[in-house]
Amino acid sequence: MAKVIMIQGTMSNAGKSLLAAGLCRILKQDGYRVAPFKSQNMALNSYITSEGLEMGRAQVMQAEAAGIEPSVLMNPILLKPTSDVGSQVIVNGEVRRNMGAKEYFQYKKTLIPDILAAYHELEKNSDIIVVEGAGSPAEINLKSDDIVNMGLAKLLHAPVLLAGDIDRGGVFAQLVGTMMLLEPSERQLVKGLIINKFRGDKSILDPGIEMMKSYTDVPVVGVVPYMQVDIDDEDSLADRLERRRGHGLLDIVVIRLPRMSNFTDFNALERLKGVTLRYVGNVTELGRPDLVFLPGTKNTMGDLQWMRMNGLEAAVLKLAADDVLIMGICGGYQMLGEILSDPEGVEAGGTMRGMGLLPVRTVFAREKVRTRVRGRTERLTGPWEGLSDVTFEGYEIHMGHTFYDEDAVRFSTVRCEMGWDGNIPDMAAAGAETENGCQKANVAGSYVHGIFDSVPMQRSILRMLCKRKGLDETAIGWVDEKEYKEQQYDKLAAGLRQSLDMEAVYRIIEEGLT
Repeated sequence: MAKVIMIQGTMSNAGKSLLAAGLCRILKQDGYRVAPFKSQNMALNSYITSEGLEMGRAQVMQAEAAGIEPSVLMNPILLKPTSDVGSQVIVNGEVRRNMGAKEYFQYKKTLIPDILAAYHELEKNSDIIVVEGAGSPAEINLKSDDIVNMGLAKLLHAPVLLAGDIDRGGVFAQLVGTMMLLEPSERQLVKGLIINKFRGDKSILDPGIEMMKSYTDVPVVGVVPYMQVDIDDEDSLADRLERRRGHGLLDIVVIRLPRMSNFTDFNALERLKGVTLRYVGNVTELGRPDLVFLPGTKNTMGDLQWMRMNGLEAAVLKLAADDVLIMGICGGYQMLGEILSDPEGVEAGGTMRGMGLLPVRTVFAREKVRTRVRGRTERLTGPWEGLSDVTFEGYEIHMGHTFYDEDAVRFSTVRCEMGWDGNIPDMAAAGAETENGCQKANVAGSYVHGIFDSVPMQRSILRMLCKRKGLDETAIGWVDEKEYKEQQYDKLAAGLRQSLDMEAVYRIIEEGLT
């Protein structure tokens, strides 16, 4: 059996994911076979594994930190919100069905065998498993059926480190209040407290830390500074979505859709020197950028209606008419077409007019396309000519199929690394090639997530933008994405080593709940 340690937080966005990733990196550096685990994740950012299964990106990031291949065993349950009161429920990487919040609350304990099976399979190749909780363990209305915080800690016999976010204020109230709302048996699981995201002189905290011991009888095992590490974020709480930077040599805009998914598609572009990448949610922020992205979304029709109502659709159409480059990824690609049809009620049902910028039409279906792909762009024309014959890789994850009009120019050809999920007409078998995406004048679209993580594509699009704007491409600083990520994981681990009592952490791991 593997050793185990669990990171829980006093609230969402307390820093659990990064703390877990940092511990994974430290344990890897110290020679252990380590793996991350989160029983249930709610996020719109997801990933397709080499087996064609879907999982949350937070555990992908943690697997990278641990130096291992991402596996759906690390995240057996993924909830992808489809509305304010419902989610698509994905179990062991495959869609189970859409459920309302109340239905899922009553259903989720039946998934405990799936959770334990995934965990025990993960144990077979691990010395230590770092488990991440979700939200807060002190939500008293949810505790009776918990499968992700203290309920999971009991099932796994996992000692818990509880983290509070001092950057938002009230960290002592967070930690003490959470401990007081736990049942006595739950409090016994908490072996250490962490004050996270601290800015300033640590000695100022000492009186509060001493006083907190009298309330909790649990030691503080670390005061972790607010670390400037650039690691893929999990969901729309990400700090990067709120950044407001001045314009760089190249100004790239991503439309911040209400149910935006997989915004990590654009992280590689954001990291480049000379590039400003902005997330824009209203017309006043749009300006006249060099390139506008319509990102993926869990609700294409609903988010297009949102753009239509707040004026962003009209503003993007105006930019397109003014020769600004527009590109859609996945759901954003679907929006750019002429018609969206939903005969089976997968989203809103019925038929909806698209933005009319690409000669394609999308028909939604209940079967989900899930596959990793390798591809090459076609001989493109007009302003996209600089992207011709460029290789890339990534993954597809979407509902339904997009059909081309007769005069449509294909954006790329892709080779699927596994078969499509479900019985979708005209889809490719594993290893077969199929057309993907469309281009017309200054507008393009693709179904491939992660397409800009590929260095050839990343460099080609930025060279194209520089040429279009009359800039010397040497003004853009290139980044080796893999090497950059490794540096950031090492930086995170170094920061945690300095701020955590690692002797205490190792002791907690070794002793477990004995």
